[in-house]
Amino acid sequence: MGTEGFFDSLGQMVGKAIRFIVDLLSGVLGGLWGAMDDFFHGLARAIGIDVSIFSFVLLFLGLLLLYSGIRAFMRRSIFGGLIWTLLGLLVLSWLIH
Repeated sequence: MGTEGFFDSLGQMVGKAIRFIVDLLSGVLGGLWGAMDDFFHGLARAIGIDVSIFSFVLLFLGLLLLYSGIRAFMRRSIFGGLIWTLLGLLVLSWLIH
């Protein structure tokens, strides 16, 4: 009978420790998720795009094309720089409304 009380209290202590860890991680990850959500909503509102994964993929693609255009200009490739920059501007202007 004495061992049942010991294992019961041991199980309760382990359960409370696990519950504390889960609640702590839930709070931290929930706060991190909320911060990311607020960041993406603010970014989308400032740029004037919809909040969707498709919009952010197109935004990334447009910025990548602009970056390629700038790199082409840095290499003194005028024609390539113009093409990449115009493609980037085309994607970004189509995205932003």
